[in-house]
Amino acid sequence: MQVPGSFEYERATGVEDAIALLDRLGDEARLVAGGHSLLPMMKLRLANPEYLIDINDLEGELGYITTERSRLRIGAMTRHRRLLESDELAAAFPLFRDAEKVIADPVVRNRGTIGGSLCQADPAEDLTTVCSVLDATCVVRGPGGRREIPMSEFLVGPYETALAHNEMLIEIVIPVHGHSSSAYAKVERRTGDWAVTAAGAAVTVEGGEIARAAVGLTAVDPDPSGLSDVADYLTGRPPSEEAFAQAGRMAAQACKPVADARGTVDYKRHLASELTIRTLRTAVDRVLRSDVEHEPTGEEA
Repeated sequence: MQVPGSFEYERATGVEDAIALLDRLGDEARLVAGGHSLLPMMKLRLANPEYLIDINDLEGELGYITTERSRLRIGAMTRHRRLLESDELAAAFPLFRDAEKVIADPVVRNRGTIGGSLCQADPAEDLTTVCSVLDATCVVRGPGGRREIPMSEFLVGPYETALAHNEMLIEIVIPVHGHSSSAYAKVERRTGDWAVTAAGAAVTVEGGEIARAAVGLTAVDPDPSGLSDVADYLTGRPPSEEAFAQAGRMAAQACKPVADARGTVDYKRHLASELTIRTLRTAVDRVLRSDVEHEPTGEEA
């Protein structure tokens, strides 16, 4: 039987209370909302916190999706199910719905939160790639106040973030760009499993050219500078199958997958290439389709 080590339990009544508890209890305290990542690790004794601080009562304070003129804000306690079902979010960033459809199962999606997913910092976690591709900013709060951390700096390493022990993630802020769209694709051994490989892409198309691009990979140890080179290659080029194919080849070389029960290194590199091509193609198609749908009719003009 897998049984966690002993721990003490606290239930936060608000954000400030949660921060005060983290500050008082020290670096052996962990926040828990859905718990679908932390609790299995505790059962395997891979994580042994002395204190668990339950923040489920904070959903009313931190469970929101808000669209503003140039950005979209997501509260850290927003559940996966709401991310999946939000038409507002899907309209702005369709890769969220793409990813949420293949995250775990309904039981997990009903309880798990975006904040928990990002703070777990699992290299095989889908939403870390989604938020990285969208150039998200993580807003955190601690006893010293609020600070903003770019997604590229929030993830320090596997299962490690830039959060201090007495800070908590409050919200995720994503910039909104016109003539833009995105996509996410994942290969898994069975429904709801961790990714063998997954890819996300976001593009802006203006004047028949890709004005902005971003590509992300999941579960294959991607090199950020290599993925940045993919974005640089695409920027300024007309969207084409040739450009997508080259981006796929570059993405395959910008990762360091490990052979395991899910596949060989060559297989995972092949998936990195193919999924990059598919997500770029889908993202561009979505931009062009959206632009056509919003073109003024003769009467409107």
